[in-house]
Amino acid sequence: MPERGTEMHGLLLVDKPEGLTSAAVVAAVKRTLRQRKVGHLGTLDPFATGLLPVCIGEGTKIATFLADDEKRYVGEIELGTATDTLDRTGAVVEERPVPHLRPRDIATAVAGLRGDIMQTPPMYSALKRGGVPLHRLARAGRTVERAPRPLRITAFDVAQLAPDRLAFAVTCSRGTYVRVLAQDLGRALGTVAHLASLRRTACGPFEVRDAVTLADLERRAAEGRLPLVTPAAALGALPAVEIDSRTIAAIRRGQQWALEALGAPREAGEAVRLASARGELVAVATATADGSRWQLARVMTERADRGSE
Repeated sequence: MPERGTEMHGLLLVDKPEGLTSAAVVAAVKRTLRQRKVGHLGTLDPFATGLLPVCIGEGTKIATFLADDEKRYVGEIELGTATDTLDRTGAVVEERPVPHLRPRDIATAVAGLRGDIMQTPPMYSALKRGGVPLHRLARAGRTVERAPRPLRITAFDVAQLAPDRLAFAVTCSRGTYVRVLAQDLGRALGTVAHLASLRRTACGPFEVRDAVTLADLERRAAEGRLPLVTPAAALGALPAVEIDSRTIAAIRRGQQWALEALGAPREAGEAVRLASARGELVAVATATADGSRWQLARVMTERADRGSE
């Protein structure tokens, strides 16, 4: 167990249990590990389980560079019944017969939900209208217009378990509501549907098989066996540029001239990680909106990439 005052830095992989909000998981990690700065990537609904990456210490600085990672889920869809929340936690709002489904019927319906699609966010969501979360408006009996948003469904595989039950695995972009995907599949099959179960198995390169449960968190911490990914490893997909000690000192003072050695960016929005000779993350630099030069986006504290200090 870390002593009070011991700061940890990185990305902790947590297997979220059913029944807790993502915020409650963050609170549990903060309390158990006695950390000051803790946040999470990619909210999971309370009824869902699976991988919830939790940023700790300096790891909170890199969250924005990980938010766009693809997510992978598995779960089950129940046909014939629709709920107000689009999942099994909601009240039933419609029931319709389930037609006899042949494998090609399911394949055709699923094919229409793959690739680049538009999806309308559900009312029961954390999105805000006029500063008020949509789920609060929904519970007050109000429905407001929501603009469809573009997203990508890289993979969507479905198998029939029973006449009214489907199992699925999906790989999707940030912002995808799997509940809406279940609803849309039900409609495409000539009935209604809701999400019966959901488990996130991966976020980008991170997989739930490597995660720790909250029940084991304290024991694993005491044994020094936490699945804590260093900031440099977490940003492993970004190109790395090694910099010398003089440049590191200048960057930590926020001196932009230190970025001149990087040359010109290739495109607007490009990002690179600046690393020491030991591979420790010093900073992240991004190209300006016009792509003309580099700017410091995040600067890490000294030794932040060593897990704890």
